[in-house]
Amino acid sequence: MTQPNLHTFAQRYAKAWCSDTPARVAAFFAETGSLKVNDGPPAVGRKAIAEVAQGFMTAFPDMVVSFDRLDLKNSRVHFHWTLMGTNSGPGGTGKFVRISGYEDWRLAGDGLIAESLGQFDAAEYERQLKDGVE
Repeated sequence: MTQPNLHTFAQRYAKAWCSDTPARVAAFFAETGSLKVNDGPPAVGRKAIAEVAQGFMTAFPDMVVSFDRLDLKNSRVHFHWTLMGTNSGPGGTGKFVRISGYEDWRLAGDGLIAESLGQFDAAEYERQLKDGVE
């Protein structure tokens, strides 16, 4: 995938996270693609990936995910993002959260995501859930 196509793909992917439609996020992954968030187990396949997306969308009904930048790392792509939203879903804290991180992508031959290894500062995320953004 060329650099301009990758940039467009990343923009569309971020918009999918803002869509409140988990299947739109999952559609960016290969049929047997996987998404791992921090040290959690990988979600494998589009159904499991949609469930992960649904968890964030439920916890943050007003969630906005912005595309910050892409870094090319050998055969991998780092998709840097910022998530902002109020944790007002069921059992939420009502606190506004702003957290940045990245996904380390391995792309499949068809240009979809074969593997995504997501990373963000979990301790800072937990602090913001409790105290909000300072």
